[in-house]
Amino acid sequence: MIGLISATAAGAAARDRLAAAWPDRARVYDGLVGEAVRAAFAECEQLVCFLATGATVRLLAPLLGDKAADPGVVCVDEGGRFAVSLVGGHGGGANELAREVGALLGAEPVVTTATDAVGLPGLDTLGFPFEGSVATVSRALLDGEGVVLEAEVPWPLPPLPTAPQGSYTVRLTDRAVAPGEREVLLRPPSLVVGVGASKGAPVEEVLGLVVDALREAGLSPKSLAELATVDAKSEEPGIVAAAERLGVPLVTYPAEELAAVEVPNPSDAPLSAVGTPSVAEAAALVRGGELLVPKRKSERADGQPAMATCAVVRRPGRGRLAVVGLGPGARDLLTPRAAAELRRASVLVGLDQYVDQIRDLLRPGTRVLESGLGAEEERARTAVAEARKGQAVALIGSGDAGVYAMASPALAEASDDIDVVGVPGVTAALAAGAILGAPLGHDHVSISLSDLHTPWEVIERRVRAAAEADIVVTFYNPRSRGRDWQLPKALAILAGHREPTTPVGVVRNASRPDESSRLTTLAALDPASVDMMTVVTVGNTATRDIAGRMVTPRGYRWQAASKSGSAAGQEGAK
Repeated sequence: MIGLISATAAGAAARDRLAAAWPDRARVYDGLVGEAVRAAFAECEQLVCFLATGATVRLLAPLLGDKAADPGVVCVDEGGRFAVSLVGGHGGGANELAREVGALLGAEPVVTTATDAVGLPGLDTLGFPFEGSVATVSRALLDGEGVVLEAEVPWPLPPLPTAPQGSYTVRLTDRAVAPGEREVLLRPPSLVVGVGASKGAPVEEVLGLVVDALREAGLSPKSLAELATVDAKSEEPGIVAAAERLGVPLVTYPAEELAAVEVPNPSDAPLSAVGTPSVAEAAALVRGGELLVPKRKSERADGQPAMATCAVVRRPGRGRLAVVGLGPGARDLLTPRAAAELRRASVLVGLDQYVDQIRDLLRPGTRVLESGLGAEEERARTAVAEARKGQAVALIGSGDAGVYAMASPALAEASDDIDVVGVPGVTAALAAGAILGAPLGHDHVSISLSDLHTPWEVIERRVRAAAEADIVVTFYNPRSRGRDWQLPKALAILAGHREPTTPVGVVRNASRPDESSRLTTLAALDPASVDMMTVVTVGNTATRDIAGRMVTPRGYRWQAASKSGSAAGQEGAK
């Protein structure tokens, strides 16, 4: 919950805008400001105060305790110009809240946390439990001193400017070790404990078995990702309560799925009880991984038979591949989601000229693998290979990465051993359409005229189909020095089904500084004026030039009405 506090009418107006934007997240605190701040501080995870920073500091000072537990506080000035992350930048999420408030109110977010200010991810904000000297190692990263990354468990991390050697260490480990004086331990969620239990097994027995298994194996419970068991035990009180106390989800699987898992210690007892020869080992191994602790049974002080079993597996971190569309070129047409993925990636793969467009958005420590034109398949293979190493990878393409770009070769190369995320972008057809007017108001198709990967016979058949179906056509890759006949041929095919006056829009370098556009007709278009940086959009039989804008109506009633009106006008003239 986010508490909203204001002292003036202007502040209240901005406060109410946030309350409207966050109906399920925000709570407005009215009344005396001091009482409102104290109440919100006690009841909310975050605060936005529309107050002077000095007044906010004085009200907050007596309330502050532990920075890991205090709410994050953002302060917005009377004019709504700045959203200042005042308290709890990392632990309280105030830095991100300041950016969110800024986006909603049109204010500039002000973040003074050292790592955020220079684009470094805070070691305490990576989503992992952590131990050790966060401030000391963070300062070393900021100062450019040697900080070594020791990844004992492969796991996708955001970029960190680490070095091959140095006096400071960031160690990614699930082992139960203590951090050194100049070390930060990050605990990845790499451990899965499979659990089996008899009906009525006490939670203390299940919990004690799990804790003992981890301790004796030298593993940290902070890296425990989940408890796993068979579906038949999904509501077993002892197992459910053990997962709750450990603070991890309980994941269950059908008996037939677990029965197919090869395990070292099958048993007849669970087979007759729940339909699988293994519960603990099979539930831990069903999604793959390394068996660190084979099945073990609980020990009871009263000498009665054990009521619980467990096994521990280490699952390697799955690499992550984000296929990111950068849009047509203008920075304000790059989506926030795309920008976030660029900041998240520790490895960036892309065409050199596209990398140059967004290089300033990359965080320090990002490894950039760039190449020139004509190496699409190689870039796709490289990106997938890096993800398979457990890296967080961004593979970039212009426009939308799924439209004549990198998503297709990347997904053809990838298998189910990595996570793949697609980030849409504004395509060249959409950017050009917005410049021209509304040429894509009805059914439309995009066709690439490049026959480097597609035989011309196939391209020509598609152009003819679009022409016969009266569909608006956007031509990508229309003409190059070595391919100068395809566009005239395609236009001639369309001309066999459309009037010479059919509007045609020509946009070069859409959204870029040297953007140019013109509206012409099918008969008047000079193919020699078109190159590879151009998008050509040919209207259908309903498309019109209206006040210099290319407009295709949403339906054909408009066309019929237009023709009817013209006929009536002609009759009146007679």
